[in-house]
Amino acid sequence: MTDFPPIAFNRAPPAPDFPWPNGAKSALFVGFDVDGETAWIGNRPENGDRLVTVSHGGWDGRVGIARILDLLEEVKVKATFFIPGWTALAHRLQCEAIVAAGHEIGHHGYLHRRPERSAFDAARAEIDRGFEALDRALGVRPVGYRAPSGENFPELLAYLADSGIVYSSSFRDDFRPYRHLLHDDRPGPIEIPVNYAFDDWNFGMTSRVDPRPIFGRDAVLSLWIDEFEATHAWGGCTTMVLHPQVSGRPMRWHLLRDFLRHVLAKGDVWIATGAEIAAHYRACEAA
Repeated sequence: MTDFPPIAFNRAPPAPDFPWPNGAKSALFVGFDVDGETAWIGNRPENGDRLVTVSHGGWDGRVGIARILDLLEEVKVKATFFIPGWTALAHRLQCEAIVAAGHEIGHHGYLHRRPERSAFDAARAEIDRGFEALDRALGVRPVGYRAPSGENFPELLAYLADSGIVYSSSFRDDFRPYRHLLHDDRPGPIEIPVNYAFDDWNFGMTSRVDPRPIFGRDAVLSLWIDEFEATHAWGGCTTMVLHPQVSGRPMRWHLLRDFLRHVLAKGDVWIATGAEIAAHYRACEAA
């Protein structure tokens, strides 16, 4: 039987208290995971022979990315798009449009393979290959990282820092940004924690190989508004994990637009990219 010492897994100190820019009471980080087909083949290569199953992810390139860019232009919001390297190569024109619209590009692995501590070399190769593909397809070197399938481990976190990653947006243990403490006691990347309630996959995606309930507009919009309002009252950062193959579909596109309009109407929310939030954190940290 495996035993664990009674020590917190996350060694980072508590999130510091710092003000948001321009007198804002809270922040909103709109992050998209542009998985495309990698969501269906990265951890399940057998799906490569299931064209209908993989077509869920094909929505990104055919429809979803363009529709999401239209929405962000309509509401005048800049977002961060975490793109696996494979997606950037397979849907280059659509991903080039993201860059052209002025949005941030983040690292999301290469084939969306879940990092495993027992296979560190493979996890490291996934990072390197992702950097190379994003540079080749889009000419960018990301400073932000979101873990494919939402996993990480100490050695990989250190490798990300050594590779120039300034911030991560993967962990689910706080409502304000903090800085990681690496396993060798060096300061690590800034973490912009995820709020799992804002992962649209949980409510709007199902398939034959991964069946789950689908939730309608009223259930999701009320949940998002309630969770946002509570986070706003606490002065935190509402971090969204959205997917064009979910929120780029008709009803959910309108759902996301209505939520963003609700936030914009507050007038005291700083809506920023991950890079902007990380830069603000560093400035406050230095001061």
